[in-house]
Amino acid sequence: MKLKHYSEVELEPVEMDGAKGAHIRWLISEKDGAPNFATRMFEVDKDGFTPYHAHSWEHENFIVEGEGVLVTEDGDKPFKQGDILYVPPMFKHSYKNTGTGVLKFLCMIPHPEAAPKKKTINPFASGKANNC
Repeated sequence: MKLKHYSEVELEPVEMDGAKGAHIRWLISEKDGAPNFATRMFEVDKDGFTPYHAHSWEHENFIVEGEGVLVTEDGDKPFKQGDILYVPPMFKHSYKNTGTGVLKFLCMIPHPEAAPKKKTINPFASGKANNC
């Protein structure tokens, strides 16, 4: 169990080639006992961006504050506060702040080493549960 305000979680610089003005907060991760996935908050300064990259896992994003573009091989995809993004595995991408303030977004990812679990029915994961 973990309960705290996001601002109490350390804001760390993204130290990868190709990043500018990007920071990350590991809100929930393996160190908190979460066995399957992590929730992170990125904070990207005005005119900043994350590295252009691809990897074998998906991203699920919620834009908390600001606006920007998802830089892709198919062109820039604009987004703003309140938008959601799904970035599939092996999709080349970068998040770029095009607004006037800080861009903040949640990014959920699976742990690459998370062991397969026994199959269970989870109507929330399928997107089919609508009467709860």
